[in-house]
Amino acid sequence: MQINMMSPDIHIKEYEEVDELTDHPQPWTLVVWNDEVNTFEWVIKSLVDICDHSFEQAEQCAWIIHYKGKYAVKAGEFTKISPMREALSDRGIGATLEEQ
Repeated sequence: MQINMMSPDIHIKEYEEVDELTDHPQPWTLVVWNDEVNTFEWVIKSLVDICDHSFEQAEQCAWIIHYKGKYAVKAGEFTKISPMREALSDRGIGATLEEQ
């Protein structure tokens, strides 16, 4: 028996395999809060030193913190960014961790 593949009676369905994201590799964010004490220069230097930001990235974060009141400057695993929060706090900069 010969099958005509162009026959309207034959329907071919294609399925695309999609992986669901079940693991969250960066479930925490490091949030820096605005205050009336720390200078832009100090916040920028601290973000460069502690969070490994470039100067430009740290400067942009500082402006956002200034105008918005807070900003998530880093995302990552708790064990990686928790010491960053502690180091920022040791420098007098208000920082918290938030679970995403």
